[in-house]
Amino acid sequence: MTLPLGTRKQQTVLAMLVVQSGRVVGLDELIDELWPADPPASAVPNARTYAANLRRLFDAAEPTRGLVGRQGDGYLLRADRSDIDLHAFLDDCQSARDLWGGGEPAKAATLLTGALARWRGPMLAGVSQGPVLAARSAALEEERLAATEDLADIHLELGQPAEAARLMRDHAHMHPLRERAYGLLMRARVAAGDVAGALSAYAAARRALGEELGIEPGPELRRLHRAALKPAAEPVPVAPTARPAASMPSWLPRRVADFTGRADLVARLLRAGREAGADPVIKVIDGMAGSGKTTLAVHVAHQLAEHYPDAQLFIDLQGHGESSPVEPAAALVTLLRQLGVPAERIPADVYDRVALWRNELASRRAIVVLDNAASTDQITPLLPTAPAAVVLVTSRRRLAAMEGGHPESLPLLSPAEAIDLLASAVGPERVRAEPEAAGRVAARCGYLPLAIRLAGARLAHRPGWRLADLADRLGHQASVLAELTAENRSIASAFGLSYTPLREPTKRMFRLLGLWPGEHFPVEAAAALSGLSAPEAALVIDELVDRHLVEEPDAGRFRLHDLMREYAQALALAVHAPAEREAAVRGLLDYYLHAVAAVTEPLEPAALRRHIALGQPMRPDLLEAPGAVDSAHGPIDSDWLERENANVRALVRHAEQAGHDGYAWRLARAPWRFHYLRGYIDDIVELHECGLRAAERLADDTAIASMHNYLASGYQRVGRSQEAVLHLEVAIRLRERTGDLSGAIQSRANAASVYWVLGRFEEAVSINLKLLAESWRLGGVSTLLLLPNLGIPLMHLGRLDEALRAHRWHLFMARQSGDHYHMAQALGHIGAVRVRMGDPLGAIRVIKASVALKKRIAIRLGVAESLNDLACAHQRLGHLAEAERLHRLALAESAAVGHRTIDVSTLNDLGVTLALAGRSGAAVETHEQALTLATRIANPYEQGRALAGIAAHRVVDDPVEARRHWERALVLFRQLNVPERHEVARRLADLLPAGSA
Repeated sequence: MTLPLGTRKQQTVLAMLVVQSGRVVGLDELIDELWPADPPASAVPNARTYAANLRRLFDAAEPTRGLVGRQGDGYLLRADRSDIDLHAFLDDCQSARDLWGGGEPAKAATLLTGALARWRGPMLAGVSQGPVLAARSAALEEERLAATEDLADIHLELGQPAEAARLMRDHAHMHPLRERAYGLLMRARVAAGDVAGALSAYAAARRALGEELGIEPGPELRRLHRAALKPAAEPVPVAPTARPAASMPSWLPRRVADFTGRADLVARLLRAGREAGADPVIKVIDGMAGSGKTTLAVHVAHQLAEHYPDAQLFIDLQGHGESSPVEPAAALVTLLRQLGVPAERIPADVYDRVALWRNELASRRAIVVLDNAASTDQITPLLPTAPAAVVLVTSRRRLAAMEGGHPESLPLLSPAEAIDLLASAVGPERVRAEPEAAGRVAARCGYLPLAIRLAGARLAHRPGWRLADLADRLGHQASVLAELTAENRSIASAFGLSYTPLREPTKRMFRLLGLWPGEHFPVEAAAALSGLSAPEAALVIDELVDRHLVEEPDAGRFRLHDLMREYAQALALAVHAPAEREAAVRGLLDYYLHAVAAVTEPLEPAALRRHIALGQPMRPDLLEAPGAVDSAHGPIDSDWLERENANVRALVRHAEQAGHDGYAWRLARAPWRFHYLRGYIDDIVELHECGLRAAERLADDTAIASMHNYLASGYQRVGRSQEAVLHLEVAIRLRERTGDLSGAIQSRANAASVYWVLGRFEEAVSINLKLLAESWRLGGVSTLLLLPNLGIPLMHLGRLDEALRAHRWHLFMARQSGDHYHMAQALGHIGAVRVRMGDPLGAIRVIKASVALKKRIAIRLGVAESLNDLACAHQRLGHLAEAERLHRLALAESAAVGHRTIDVSTLNDLGVTLALAGRSGAAVETHEQALTLATRIANPYEQGRALAGIAAHRVVDDPVEARRHWERALVLFRQLNVPERHEVARRLADLLPAGSA
């Protein structure tokens, strides 16, 4: 079966689920993949929409499998490994290698041939790829190339050189830098008696390596070349690399044999070293502790050594260590002695030493590694002036003042590179056996090379451990840092060398940032934590960024690497008293509470400040609502809250867990209107559940009532209506007991809105009429809430004139108060009534005005409902294609905001449109989906509509089943007293009596 997979970004979401099938892929991971550089404000709802569309697509194709599911804040693909080509290919390759290693090459060849036949082109061709998919694609391509070469090797072992040559001829041509491919081709041609062909393959390899990389073929290819020239002789052993003569000193440390990754950076550095011009080449490699700066510099220096044969020098300048940094004068003595300059020739004066050093280098082609530099001042005297020199400088801080040096900030390893490094430490067979556990270990190490090497060392010396055992230890340990140690090396000690030289104010800021519970943070958050002003905090943060203790992934947005955060948190717990830590967190919570209120208070004039008893901010210098400014991104407004929404969630959770209960419930309540209008219903539920626990610990009835009231709004939207009623009953009881009459009216009105979802239309009308009278006695409080809650059940009861009056009154009141949100809602509801009154053209005008206003004021609440009403208006006009398009837009919008009531009503309306278009099968299927959902969320009105819709399509083929469905629908419609009961009764009367021939 072929399915239309939707847009490129929707295909990207599917690809993420497929390559990680069986694992929950978090919403943050999807957003990072879809928009690696700059996620839009709508990233969260858009990502949810793509996932929901996929789930709906696969459910429609195979309703019983539930292929795409949602768990928590993420999604997963439930499929067997054998059903996915990617995993089947990897499993077949591993099985083939096991057979080959077990002495069964013929079976291995058969299995590998089948595995390679699965490839029909590049992986994920045409799919937009972010960092994860790009890394997976690259890793799978490497696995495919290795499998092809393994197959050729097996053919040679089986005495089938022609097959091996056939495989490797095109393979080597397509991948000219793969020396193993050329080696296999040479072996195949020699085995077939084609010595000339083998020599031609060697010549092609040498030409490609020389032109692309500027290097000669490796030892194995050279050995095969010599063997081809002397076919009768014994194979020529690999000769050891010649050591430099005494006149050509090499002081480079031994390079690691398993250097992994950094291919682009290595290529850039090698290119710069080989293309030196009139000036010396100076490259500065900076990065956080443990990122592999020295390893990289030494690796590159060894690669360049043959181009700089006169000297290869190395010195540790101890810029970040327990001892003081090496003075330039002392460093010059070391470097001159490495050059072979006798001690007696080295002058005492530092300026004379600099002159001698530069003079000595002027006549040599030399490469110099200045490792672990402390500052620009330290290394400037050590820089040569002669053109025939390359200098590689490493430092844990950015050497911004250095002239002529080209900085290369070392990033973390990619996931694929990190796994490769782990494989080199523990053995590739262990990683191939447990790829998922290997990925977890690499992720828990933060893709930091030193951390991965230390983790690998622990595993390598524990043959009884599986990778999963190590992953579990890293996942369950309170401190990962304690696990990442080997002998006298540890991540904590490496970080300590960067932390110790800091000024005390900078150290204090770093420690307090360990208390930050979110991901990215702005300068204002750091200022609130530390008590510094925003400009002071910005200067300190800049220093931490320069020293690679803090990252700045986007301008003005900062974060700590996961391991660095743990290190900072440990320091904070060790250095700061509990009272000081609590005060810092309290300052942070207070800043965010007032900043969020500055955004949302205009959406709830007077109500918000009254509900949360908002006092004066502790830090008015950071925030003076409503004109406060986020230093990096402008005013604190809804866009600010969109960026900070994930931090608000983290802060509420942290406040509730840490016992800051007053802030926990207030910070849960403050963004409610923003979340409600933007459709972030999951956030409403999560935050108010946290807030309710905090309020109950405080035994604060006002706070408890507020949490119950607003938690109910979330439960209602996700279809948990019965639970919503229970929470509202508690809120009503508490508000009446505390004398909060306007609050009690609000909660009773909210309960009435749940009643009409539950089909209790007449009860909802009665309650709202009583509440309107009470509201007017109290000065009109909650009128804007009550009027739509009255009009909607009136419409469902068929009392259309009364419903239209209620919604027009709502529009008038909204205009009087200047409330654009309520204006938009009223226009949409008027349109819905006009559709039912038989005025589709009038309905289209007002509904379009409603949608336009909602988009202009950036709210998503009710957009799906209006789109569906617009579809119904076009349906009445006979514009069935346009109606279907709008129904499906409404479904996508509703899925994005999690509005189950609109989901089910839209499905039923879509079923009617499909029926009018003559697509009976699709109509029945859509009504059946509506029936399942309506039953799950306890919506009897939509259950009745779905049953009636199914019956109308079965009346010809199965009148008995049609009668059964209509009878069930009639029972529901009579209970609800809705006008649909008359049409269903008529249809039943038109049927022959049950059992008649």
